[in-house]
Amino acid sequence: MEVKINREICDYTESVFFGLSLRQFIFSILACGVAVGIYFLIRPHAGMETVSWMCVLGAAPFAALGFVRYHGMNAEQFVWTWIKSEILIPKQLIFRPENLYYEALEPSLRKHEKEEMKRHD
Repeated sequence: MEVKINREICDYTESVFFGLSLRQFIFSILACGVAVGIYFLIRPHAGMETVSWMCVLGAAPFAALGFVRYHGMNAEQFVWTWIKSEILIPKQLIFRPENLYYEALEPSLRKHEKEEMKRHD
């Protein structure tokens, strides 16, 4: 018997239904429900190709919420982090280079410059 163990224990997710986690299963059901709802609402007013694209576009956000992970964050955590960093608390980062070597030697360099000026005068 072979037992599969994730390399990173934090990546473990328990399979609940059809090999999906509870979160993935719930959002899959929501995506299917939205697609079916859109189908019955739009079918009398549009052609089959348009209806099918609208169903896919309507279900995609719910599917993304259930399955997308970015840098260890769920989709809503990522969206909230992005909103905070780009809209609520934007910072203008300015790069100012620092030359630690020059700063350490600056007093002796000034001293040598003054000595050179005295010699030439």
